[in-house]
Amino acid sequence: MSRATLVVMAAGIGSRFGGGIKQLEPVGPNGEIIMDYSIYDAMQAGFDKVVFVIRRDLEEDFKEIIGNRMQKKIDVAYAYQEVQDIPEEYRQRFAGRTKPWGTGQAILCCKDVVDSPFLVINADDYYGKQAYVEAYDYLHQHTSENENEICMVGFTLKNTLSENGSVTRGICKVDQFGMLEEITETRNIEMCDGGAVVRSETGDRKVDANCPVSMNMWGLRPDFFRILENGFQQFLKETKKEDLKAEYLLPTIVGGLLEEKKLSVRVLESKDKWFGVTYREDKDAVVSAVRELVDAGEYPENLF
Repeated sequence: MSRATLVVMAAGIGSRFGGGIKQLEPVGPNGEIIMDYSIYDAMQAGFDKVVFVIRRDLEEDFKEIIGNRMQKKIDVAYAYQEVQDIPEEYRQRFAGRTKPWGTGQAILCCKDVVDSPFLVINADDYYGKQAYVEAYDYLHQHTSENENEICMVGFTLKNTLSENGSVTRGICKVDQFGMLEEITETRNIEMCDGGAVVRSETGDRKVDANCPVSMNMWGLRPDFFRILENGFQQFLKETKKEDLKAEYLLPTIVGGLLEEKKLSVRVLESKDKWFGVTYREDKDAVVSAVRELVDAGEYPENLF
């Protein structure tokens, strides 16, 4: 049994590798991709296993580009997220659907390959070293204190914005004890005059640029799979068959459980600057940021 597992959600990577797929754009001095830095940071923090959530049609290419290289450094397993990977009684009802069911389903796919506390991340996000250290420490210090408590690494909104367009973030309300009170999935957030605004057809709304946001970095335990399984059944039951884009999303799931007081969420703070390639124009900024980190000694020139 591993001490702690890193779950990398990569099923949304796209079907053609090398053709400008943003998760696989080289950003490091020796062709490293963002995932390389995430796994490096996780290993340094103490994580000793990585599970890649991918689609089956990507398996061969994915292993060639990153998986085979990683399994020389860390225990590697795969979970497969497919649109048809739902209870049989719903398959006919959603036969017209073409894309998987979102982050909740992605994590649920891991239930047979994860047997330890685990941290969930997006494949195309750079989170910074502090986030992994905080998450690893939490997962090991709270193994049995409160089985209904999970953790989320919160980032400062201004550290997660793109200069090249709007982003979607889970804006969080956190109480004085560091516990999550609510999370609101908010679209069309942009930088504006050193702050942040939410753009909408009815007018712009200012938001606190220093507020905490979720970047889909969650610390969970294997018993959370049961919660996800029950919730997914309910989600499918309530989703109309013509709604082919409905997604079972982790922030929404957690928000609902918080409301029902079935779950509590400890918010761990990271002051690190997040970055990712949301827009093609972001790539140069990410390459520059990685170069600065390497020059500052945060990473070796040759990562692995």
